[in-house]
Amino acid sequence: MLATLVTASVATAIAAPAAGMLGYRRLKRSANARKLRITSPNGIDQSGFVRIGGLDQWVSIRGEDLANPVILEILGGPGASNLVFIPRTRAWEKHFTIVRWDMRGAGHTFAAAPADQGELSLDLLHRDALEVTEHVRTRLGVDKLLLVANSFGTVLGLRLARNHPELYSGYVGTDQNIIDGGRERSAYHALVERLRTAGKRKELAAVLAMGESDATPTTAQLAEYNKLVLTTDPLSYDTMKTVVIRSLWFSPLHTLRGLRSYLKAMTFSEPLALTARTVDERAEGTDFRLPFFVFQGDGDVLTPPAPAKRFFDEVTAPVKEFALIRNASHFAAFRHPDQFLDLMLTKVRPAITTTPTTR
Repeated sequence: MLATLVTASVATAIAAPAAGMLGYRRLKRSANARKLRITSPNGIDQSGFVRIGGLDQWVSIRGEDLANPVILEILGGPGASNLVFIPRTRAWEKHFTIVRWDMRGAGHTFAAAPADQGELSLDLLHRDALEVTEHVRTRLGVDKLLLVANSFGTVLGLRLARNHPELYSGYVGTDQNIIDGGRERSAYHALVERLRTAGKRKELAAVLAMGESDATPTTAQLAEYNKLVLTTDPLSYDTMKTVVIRSLWFSPLHTLRGLRSYLKAMTFSEPLALTARTVDERAEGTDFRLPFFVFQGDGDVLTPPAPAKRFFDEVTAPVKEFALIRNASHFAAFRHPDQFLDLMLTKVRPAITTTPTTR
C-alpha cells in the first residue's frame, strides 16, 4: 500500500548520496548494530533461510530469554519487511522472543530470488504462514505463538487467528485494516474533506473519480491514493519521514543494494493490495477462540480507529481489549514502541500463557 511513497523518498537518497550523508549513515548503522547485540545467557539471535512453500524464506528469531512468550510478526506493506524497525523495537525483545518473517515478495526473501517468488495470493501466504508456524514451534519447542500483525499483515493475521486457534495463544492487530468487502470508506471520505479544505482541486478530482467509478482501480491508482492519504495528514507525513524513512536509511541489516531490493519487493507485492480490497472480515467470521486485541493509532487516517473499533465490538473472544496509542498515525507501534510494549505487558501477556508450553 505504501510502496510508491516509500520508494520515492528513499530512492532519492540512494541515487546520489552526499559523502557527508553516507558518513553519518555509517555511524548510525554502527550504533544501531551495537544496540541489537543479544548477550544474555538464555537469549537467541538467529536468522537465515528456511525452506517454506518450496521457496527459501528469511526467518529471524531474536529475544533475551527463551522462556518468554514467542511472537510471530506478520508484516505490512504489502512486501515491507519489519526487520528495519528492530532498533526501534529492541526493548520488546526483553519480554518476548520475536520471529520476524520476510514472507515471499518481501525483504531478504525477495532479494535472494526475485524471479522465484511465484504468483502472490493471500491463500499462498496463508499456507506459507502455517509452515513458518510449524517450523518455529519445532525449532523452539513451544506449543503456541502469539500473532502480532500490522497494517496489510492484519488481513492475513485475522485469517490465521480465526482459523487456527490451536496454533496461536492470541491475536494482536495494530494499524488494523477493516475492509468490509470494499464497503468501509471512512479513510476515503476524510481524504476528500482534507483535499477540499486545502484547495487541491486536481488531486480532489482524481480521488472523486476513483471513488465514483465502479471499476477496480489499477495498482498505480491505489498507490497514488494511499500516498495522498498519508501526505495530506501532518502527523502521518511526519511519521513517514521520522520513523519509516529513517528506519530504512539507518538499518544495520540493509546495505544500499539491500535497500534497493527492499523497495523493489514492495513494488512487486503491490498487487496484493488490490486482492485485499475484496476481503470481507465480517463475512469470514467474528468468532475468535483465542484472546483478541486491537491497538490502534488515535490519529490513523489510513486505517482509522473507528472502523476497527466497530469490528472489535462485534468480535466474540475469551478475552478481548481495544486501546488507542496516543499521538499516533499509521505505524503506531513503531512510532511509539514504548506505548505498544506497555499494552503488550499489561493487556496481552496476562491473557496468554506466560511461559511457552513445551511440546
